[in-house]
Amino acid sequence: MSSRAERRTVVVTGASAGLGYHAAEQLAAAGHRVVLATRDAGRAAAAERSIRRHVDGADLAHLHVDLADLDSVRAASEELARTEPDGVDAIVNNAGVVGAADLRTTAQGTELQIGTNHLGHFAWTARTLPLLERRGGRVVHLGSIAHRWARLDRRDPLGADHYSSHRQYGRSKLAVMLFGFELAERLADAGSSVSSVVAHPGLSLDMLAPERPEIAPSRSEPVWMRPVQSLPARRSFVQGKDAGAEPLVHAAVAPDVRSGEYWGPGGWMQLRGPATVVRAEPRAHDRTEAARLWTASERAARVAFALDALV
Repeated sequence: MSSRAERRTVVVTGASAGLGYHAAEQLAAAGHRVVLATRDAGRAAAAERSIRRHVDGADLAHLHVDLADLDSVRAASEELARTEPDGVDAIVNNAGVVGAADLRTTAQGTELQIGTNHLGHFAWTARTLPLLERRGGRVVHLGSIAHRWARLDRRDPLGADHYSSHRQYGRSKLAVMLFGFELAERLADAGSSVSSVVAHPGLSLDMLAPERPEIAPSRSEPVWMRPVQSLPARRSFVQGKDAGAEPLVHAAVAPDVRSGEYWGPGGWMQLRGPATVVRAEPRAHDRTEAARLWTASERAARVAFALDALV
């Protein structure tokens, strides 16, 4: 963890609950300035109060952004450019949703999970990249072990054919990781000083994290994780959201992190344990698949990564 002499400005999306909250608290405790990028002002205010209660002198700001609305993403990026004109050191793309049993969509009509978890952050990253370039900053993408069983539709990478919440959540996380690793390659090819890193929390639950009474439980735990909560031996392979946030925090500010790496828990099956470089499934590094996703995402988000203009 960085010392206070290495103070940085880090923007965390979805910072009002779950992994995002604990990442923000840990970053603030390390002396960094943290921008809580959330869609709910009331929950953001509660998160700010909680962090200040646990971290003396926490340097915090709030930014409204709804990743399920590309107009909100654009407005938030413009506001961030006004409030942080000298740039930012890292953005932690943490915010995410788990879909309901029935298919739901974003404001622009994309299936909600891939539209929020991937496409919203794709547009957000494209629009905030110039601020990162000013500081040689990092983009941290929230991956998941759920990518292990996911495959995108080659004809429609952002689609939701044969919809199920479980399947689509995995697809959204595979999309996040394809984008994160591909961005690292393209930034390097362009000679950019910005790095792109993917991190994941293992199997982490709110109920095992330190109590924060003002913070509502995260609603981002997939259905397949819920039975784990009742297992007597869960502590042997599950950890709290605070521990799950550590790979994200490390990826955002630690000096030993390199672009294109994948950070996660170092224990059995990457379910829990100390943050370390871990292995992703080969399909998350498939550049042909990533290129299809990139093209579809630029078209859907109506943004373009002008990487050559950064240097």
